Amino acid sequence: MGMIKPIRIEADYEAALARIDALMDAEPGTPEGEELDVLTDLVEHYEAKHVSMGYPSAVAAIEFRLEQAGLTQRDLVPFIGSRAKVSEVLSGKRRITMPIARALHEHFGIPAEVLLQEPGASLADPLAGIEWDRFPLEAMAKLGWIPKVKNLESRAEELIGDLIRRAGGLAVACAALYRKNDYARANAKTDPYALKAWCWKVLADANEARPPVSYKSGTITLDFLAQLARLSWSDEGPRLAKEFLAKHGIALVAVRHLSRTYLDGAALKLADGTPVVGLTLRYDRIDSFWFCVLHELAHLGRHMDSDGDTVFVDDLTLRETEGSRRNPKEAQADQWAEEALVPNAIWQTSEARRNPTPMAVVSLSRALQVHPAIVAGKIRHEQKNYRLLSHFVGTGDVRRQFRLTG
Repeated sequence: MGMIKPIRIEADYEAALARIDALMDAEPGTPEGEELDVLTDLVEHYEAKHVSMGYPSAVAAIEFRLEQAGLTQRDLVPFIGSRAKVSEVLSGKRRITMPIARALHEHFGIPAEVLLQEPGASLADPLAGIEWDRFPLEAMAKLGWIPKVKNLESRAEELIGDLIRRAGGLAVACAALYRKNDYARANAKTDPYALKAWCWKVLADANEARPPVSYKSGTITLDFLAQLARLSWSDEGPRLAKEFLAKHGIALVAVRHLSRTYLDGAALKLADGTPVVGLTLRYDRIDSFWFCVLHELAHLGRHMDSDGDTVFVDDLTLRETEGSRRNPKEAQADQWAEEALVPNAIWQTSEARRNPTPMAVVSLSRALQVHPAIVAGKIRHEQKNYRLLSHFVGTGDVRRQFRLTG
């Protein structure tokens, strides 16, 4: 066997290929055969690092990864959205969107360039262009979201990057990078950097305390919301709601709002598709808690089960603005939340609607098996009189159950 040199540069590679060509007829077990085997291994090693051999199709790469890991198509559901979507992707009937590509890249290790084999397609960095020192770093450190360190601004990218990593990495980093038309109930005065930080903190908390079971698409229906609303009858209803949702694979997280977020809640998803309801509890009232939770769950059930790429953030004080009323998805979420809490057919003929006395409020709440705050809150909202029945709405109790101070 002749002297064999390592393949380090293109010239070494070409020489090795020429020598392999000359040895192709060598008999196994001979010095020439052994030289051929060694050279072939060296060439394969070099090609794996330096030579583009072309990519398999995205579908072939996904199927190979499933087979390699001993997984089935069902294991793709959390990352693609539903069994029907998985089937459409694998049959080539549905294109692989950027969020799906990010999820498959993050969790299955499939190269981005394989998943996005279209002219000009790339797995763009969703954080490109971020000005890290614009985040409310001092407020975040004070709340314990990031470490309290010296020179916060100079370490902003490192500290926020760690928060994003805890939230699930680049696969969910785009969750807070909304376009203006993605949500109708965000206040125009919202600081986008504060909003990003809050969303990532919600996702980080949900990611670090995941529900004990996996979510099944289609779980959230109007009947599901009505069942959840009945837990409000208990004084510990908010805590029970968190436990109830966790048993169905849904995370409920309360995170203090930041200045200039003007936010009540959000409907988000972790990288594996786990639904997340985030609340600020900026209005520490029982009626506000229940409407917000059901509104965000309605978004998850009506909109995000079928379109996993969507997210919603809500300033519910904007419910009566003209643009918000026109937005069909916000109107649909309102309708489910209102119907689950106080069915319209019952409300229209109720004494509480005609004559909203304390006795009428209690009577209707008992009939519906919901907390009196829910009935009182509906009356206050319809009449636009927030001094009415104020002793029913339970100010100062919800944050306690979520151990949210301040």
